Amino acid sequence: MILLDDIIIKENNKANYVALGSFDGLHVGHLSLIRKAIYVAKERNGNSMVFTYKNHPLSIIKPEFAPKFIMNLQYKLECLKNENVDVVVIRTFTKEFMQMSPEEFVRILSVDYNVKGIIVGFNFKFGHKNEGDIELLKNLKEKYGYELWVIDPLKYKEEVISSTRIRKSILEGKVNEARNMLSRPYSIRGKVKHGKKLGRTIGFPTANLGFDERMVIPKIGVYYTNVIWNNSIFKGITSVGHNPTVNGQDLTIETYILEFDSEIYGQEIEVLFLERIRDEKKFQSLDALVEKLKKDKEFAIKSKIFIKNIKF
Repeated sequence: MILLDDIIIKENNKANYVALGSFDGLHVGHLSLIRKAIYVAKERNGNSMVFTYKNHPLSIIKPEFAPKFIMNLQYKLECLKNENVDVVVIRTFTKEFMQMSPEEFVRILSVDYNVKGIIVGFNFKFGHKNEGDIELLKNLKEKYGYELWVIDPLKYKEEVISSTRIRKSILEGKVNEARNMLSRPYSIRGKVKHGKKLGRTIGFPTANLGFDERMVIPKIGVYYTNVIWNNSIFKGITSVGHNPTVNGQDLTIETYILEFDSEIYGQEIEVLFLERIRDEKKFQSLDALVEKLKKDKEFAIKSKIFIKNIKF
């Protein structure tokens, strides 16, 4: 996979067939566009291309309304590579980009990136003040010499799948719904950092995740999770919250990893949120907390491990 990071193609003998969008989360709707681009490119002996942004456009247009990320850039690029996309263009969305006319954007695709085919979603908008739309793309086809494919929306429970809807599901703790729309569990990556180490004193040592605050954080509560570390996967119980039983203040994401005893401070793990078990609760004693954690552990033991959306 060729990565063009804020640069244009200097030489390109092949035609490019590009899927356009922010693609936060790479949900099943996004993947339908990208797979169409791959199919069309192969059929026409060209390159499949994804054109997307490092930052959400709202971070420039209306920063106060910029959403949290479902997926960081590194993970997005890994997924696109796994989809066998030939070329990925990632651009920083700037004020200059915001002020660009829709036709100028099309011209850049055609001239700078040798785009001969454009694949977009049914509600795609682009250019200054979102003045560009499907009708404009249709009208400019002949002038700039490209083909156009408009992909119908995909639905889950009779509603259109979107990044906005997935964020809402995650924030409400409905990680099962998010997984169905993403086609994989929602996950957060980060390095394990030192915490208060209270868990180990009650027989439930936890990995305290250092997380990017720009990511969507699931609703406070306790979740059944899977943890990926060192190319291995483990069952886990993850608490998202403030540890009220011990008068915690800061929001933490802490995971008790079943059948695990390695020291992993400073190492990266990925926590996959599979099912919400219960709300966060302040217990009257540590003994009461331990009894509840034992029940959470029983829940995890009986649950399945998910790998690439397949139960094992």
